[in-house]
Amino acid sequence: MKKYFHLILISLIGYIGVSQLKERPLDSIAEKMIIIEGDSIFRQSIALEEVYVFGKLEFSSYGDKLKYYILRRKTFKVYPYAKMASERLEELNDSLLKIKRKRKRKKFTKNLQKYIEEEFSEELKKLTRTEGQILIKLIYRQTGNTSYGLVRELRSGWRAFWYNSTAKMFKISLKEEYHPESIHEDYLIEDILQRAFAAGQLERQESVLDYDYASLSNKWANTEKEKK
Repeated sequence: MKKYFHLILISLIGYIGVSQLKERPLDSIAEKMIIIEGDSIFRQSIALEEVYVFGKLEFSSYGDKLKYYILRRKTFKVYPYAKMASERLEELNDSLLKIKRKRKRKKFTKNLQKYIEEEFSEELKKLTRTEGQILIKLIYRQTGNTSYGLVRELRSGWRAFWYNSTAKMFKISLKEEYHPESIHEDYLIEDILQRAFAAGQLERQESVLDYDYASLSNKWANTEKEKK
C-alpha cells in the first residue's frame, strides 16, 4: 500500500496497567519472583524497552557546537511532520483494507488528500530549504523509500523528474536518503532524535531502516578520535 503515501507526501513535503511492583520470596528458595499488580503470572524478570546511555556532548569548536544546535532546532521542527506522514499512511492503509470497491477507494484517498492539504499546507510553506531537506531525510527514515520514489509509484517517471527538478531549484533533492551509518549529518540527526526521545521531548517513532544507534555512536566517536 506504499503507493498511496505520495498523497500524504505531496501534502506534507500513560497508562500501561503497571501501578506497583512487589517482590515475594518463593518458599525457602532465595530466588525471588516479581508480581505485577493485576497480573496473575509469576515472572522472574520484566521486559524493558532498550535504554541508551548518552555521553556528554563534546565539540571540537564553537562552530561545530553552533551547527549542532541549529540542526537540532530544525530537526525538532520537522520531525512531527515526518511522524504524522507515517501515521497517516498507516491509517490510510487500514481504512483501504475495509473498502472493497475501487471507486470508493479512489474517492476516499482523494478526500483524505484534500483534508491533509487544508490542514498542513500553510504550515509546510513556512519551512526553509534546509528544514525541507531534513524533512525529506526523515520521511526516508520512516518509510524506507525516497520522496522521489514515493511520487513515482503513482505518477509517471516524467512527473517525478519534474518534481525533482523543481526541488533542485531550491537545492532540495527528492532522491535524498537517510544514512546515519555513513553520513555524519544524518548521524547527528539520529543522535538528536534519540536524545529527544529519551528526554520525552519528542514522541518516539521507530525507523524502518536497519541500523543500531549504539553501534553508530561508537563508530563516529572513534572516527572523531582518529581525526585528532
